[in-house]
Amino acid sequence: MSTNLAHRTIAAGVHQVPQPFSAFAVRSDEAQHASDARSPYGLVHVVQTDFLDPGSLAGLAAEGRSRVQIEAFSDIDYATTTLAALAAAAPRVVDLVGSIAGALQLTGVLGPEPADYRRSVATRIDYLACCGAGFHNDVSRHWSRCLFWVLALAVADVEFVMPHAGVRLLLAPGDLVVFDQTMAHGLCRPADGGQAVAASFDAGQACHQIFLTGELVLTDAQWAAIGSPWLPVEAQERRGALDLMVAEFDDRSGAIKRPRALRDSMKRSTCHVDGLTG
Repeated sequence: MSTNLAHRTIAAGVHQVPQPFSAFAVRSDEAQHASDARSPYGLVHVVQTDFLDPGSLAGLAAEGRSRVQIEAFSDIDYATTTLAALAAAAPRVVDLVGSIAGALQLTGVLGPEPADYRRSVATRIDYLACCGAGFHNDVSRHWSRCLFWVLALAVADVEFVMPHAGVRLLLAPGDLVVFDQTMAHGLCRPADGGQAVAASFDAGQACHQIFLTGELVLTDAQWAAIGSPWLPVEAQERRGALDLMVAEFDDRSGAIKRPRALRDSMKRSTCHVDGLTG
């Protein structure tokens, strides 16, 4: 595993929030956090990996492409895989799980222990394919307790964009990105100024993007350690927080639709867990 990976962080903690709100937070549809919410994580991590040579990138991308179906702009498809299938697609990579885990460890989001990152990566790796991506977020089930990672296999002339955090990141093959997927995000052409424009992904070899992806599930203590503790909803309501679990985004711009209809989103009475409203 390489010890010379380039790691950088992008500030993502200052948000453009629509009136009448002044902050973002995300609630949960799991019982353990039924009456809690946390603020979004304030950084995006980017690691420029070097453990995938061009042949390995191409082999993994081809295997991923064969397992998914994407036809039109903003189509997103996942395909499960196995460690054995990944090894067969990239035989020159001696320890793919260990290499990804080592890159993720540079972020520090799970703490200092290498075993925590390796265990997380080995639990599940998926292929992710898309044709650009309109703005959306991922908040259901256990995802409010996660950060997502993506490892770019085949990308060209495409940016990862988080519009409310001012993040625009030009992607290259081998880039590993860790981010808080509860914030709106999408894939755009650099020439489109942070807008997800369908016509820009109509034709050409660069229409499709292929990634490996996985989840980093954080404990409550780990969320607190990285500055996004789970707090009672009353504390988030006092901050004027909008619940990202109920936000709906404009595909093209990422603008939040009808924000004034979400005024009561951070109240105990609007709990997302059936039977727990008080």
